[in-house]
Order: sequence, then structure tokens, then C-alpha cells
Amino acid sequence: MLFWEAYLEGNERQVVAMSLTPLSHHARKSDVIRHFTPNWFTVTMGTGVLALLLAPYAPLHGLAMGVWEVNIGLFSVFSLLYLARWVLFPREAALIFGHPVMPMFLGAIPMGLTTLVNGTAVFAHDYALAETLWYVNSVLSVGIGLGVPYAMFTQQSHALENMTAVWLLPIVACEVSAASAGLLAPNLPSHDALALVAEGYGLWALSVPLAFSILAILFMRLALHKLPGPEMGVSSWLAVGPLGTGSLALLLLGHAAGLVFPGAGLAAAASVAQGAGVIGGLIIWAYGAWWLVLAMAMTLTHVPRGLPFNMGWWGFTFPFGVFILATHALAAQTGFVFFTYATNGFTGLFVGLWSMVAALTLRGGYKGHLFASPCLMAAQAKARAAMQAAE
Repeated sequence: MLFWEAYLEGNERQVVAMSLTPLSHHARKSDVIRHFTPNWFTVTMGTGVLALLLAPYAPLHGLAMGVWEVNIGLFSVFSLLYLARWVLFPREAALIFGHPVMPMFLGAIPMGLTTLVNGTAVFAHDYALAETLWYVNSVLSVGIGLGVPYAMFTQQSHALENMTAVWLLPIVACEVSAASAGLLAPNLPSHDALALVAEGYGLWALSVPLAFSILAILFMRLALHKLPGPEMGVSSWLAVGPLGTGSLALLLLGHAAGLVFPGAGLAAAASVAQGAGVIGGLIIWAYGAWWLVLAMAMTLTHVPRGLPFNMGWWGFTFPFGVFILATHALAAQTGFVFFTYATNGFTGLFVGLWSMVAALTLRGGYKGHLFASPCLMAAQAKARAAMQAAE
């Protein structure tokens, strides 16, 4: 009996020690690189938008700048880890293009970078650097916005019942960059500003109409096949993203056009762009509000059955965050006090959601189980099945 009690006590100490050991989920620390996937960049999306949401509140401006600086560190570390995976495990990294879900998260890379670009303007006031980064980011956004759908059409296997709002991620990157153009343009020389506004509208056109098409298909998928499984339960919030960003981009580009176009002999177009920005932004914002309410309801439907934590929970943050930024822009451009109250209330809710998801991510990242590549695990399972069949 004493031996058995000593054995149990020893096992308990071992379990506690393992739980306190960093990355205890993996036998080798190099597995963190081997299993590093681009969905980690959703952390930089959510954290970056937190900084931008806090920035307008004067007492919190210093905190917002600190969050932005932390986000620069996160984006740098994640970029190095993902680059290391391609260098050290190129064949396994390339498996992503055949997976039906994971390549969608490649869109998180330019969207995370956009928050750093915007922060460079808002916090560092280095508009020349922000403009350079914006062009790099826009090229990346267009490349992913074209490349991932092409891979969907040619290399991946999809079915309507398996579709989720994750399909939107590679598409939305272009309109996020378009909104950034509207933010930067008023602070640039007139010629650069004019080019940026024109390019911003082009990027908006590359993203928002296609996002609307995907949302229509998503509506049909939900009506025919009901909610996705609990592991993808938070994905419904992603539908809010393209609408929040689409609204924000129209508002910011319209405002920028009103400042930039008259100097280029486009005074009439400036007036149209401003009016279209407010009216179009308001219409798309209202559509986004519809999806936001539905996303909340669908999430609450999942809660009683269990909603397992995974990196998809960062879907609570960036889509909601850009919707709040659009709400703030509507408050500034319309003067309607409703949008001011909504911005303040939504921001408080956002801080709570971000805090919850960040804490769970820190715990899961420390233990290591969040470093898991579905592409690699699927390939390994297929190889084991083939070996068993051969035996």
C-alpha cells in the first residue's frame, strides 16, 4: 500500500513537473518550428487592432503604443519561425497548399502586417516608412488573394458542407490594405497621396465584391447544412471582417479623396467619393451588424455543447475590431452620437474578448499543444495507414 501511494505521488509530481515545463507537449523543441503554421499571425491581427482601438483614448495612448510595440515583436518572431519552417522542413511546409483549410490563414500574414503599417503612422508618425511597408504589404495581399483561390481550384478538395467563413481570409487582405491606404494618404505628398487613394480603391474592388459572393454561398451552406462543428464554431465571426473592413475602407478612402482629389483637378470626384464613402460605409456597416448578431447567436448555440479552445478563437478579435473601427469612423464623419456610444461599448467588449483569448493562447503556447500542423498530421496519418495496409 505504501509502495502504491509512493508510486502515485511520484506520478503526480511528474505530471506537475511536465505541466510546468515549457513546450512539454512536444518531444523535441524543434517540433515547434516543424508544426508552426500561419494561423499564428491571427494573434498579430487581433493584437494590432487592439492598439488601434485604444489609440484615440488619450489616457490610453501610451498603453496603445506599448501594445503596438509588442505586436512588432510578435510579428517578427512569427515571421522568423515560419521562415525557419520553410528552410528546415520545406517539403512538409509545402503540404499547406493541398490542405483545404490551413492555406486560408496565409491571408493573416499581410493583415497582421497592415496593423504594423497603420501603427507606424499613428504612433511613430513615420509616413515615409509606412508608405514603403504599405506597398510591400499590398503586393503580398494581392499575391495571396490570387494564389490561394488558384490553389483551391486546382489542388484542394472542397465540399459545400465543409465550407466555413475561413474562405474569406485570403480575400480580405486586399481590402484591409485598402483601408490602410485611406489612413495614410492624407499624410503624404499630394502625388503619392493621389496614387495611394487610387490604388486603395483598386484593392477594395479586388476584395469586397468577391467577399460578398462568398458570404452568399456561406449563407446557403449554413441554411442547408447547419452550423459547423464546435472546433470551427468561432469561424462565424470571420463573416463580420470583410464588412467591417469594407465599410472602413470606403469611409477612409472617401475622406482622403476629399482632401487629395481637388488638388488634382478632381473636385467633382472628391465630392462623390466623400458622399459614397459615408453612404456606402453606412450600408455595409449595417450588413456587418446583421452578421455580428448572427455570429454571437451561433457562438452561444455552441457553448452548451462545448467550444474547445484553438487558434481559431482569434476570430473573436480582428473581425470585431475592424467593425469597431468602422463604427468609430462613422461617428467621426456623421456626428451621430449613437456611433460614439457603440464604439465605446464595443471597445470594452473587445478588450474583454482579447484578454480571454490572449490568456488561453499564452497557456496553450507555453505547453506547446497549440503548435500543431494539420497538414503535417494528416500526411503522417496517411503514411501510417499506408504502412498498415502494406503489412
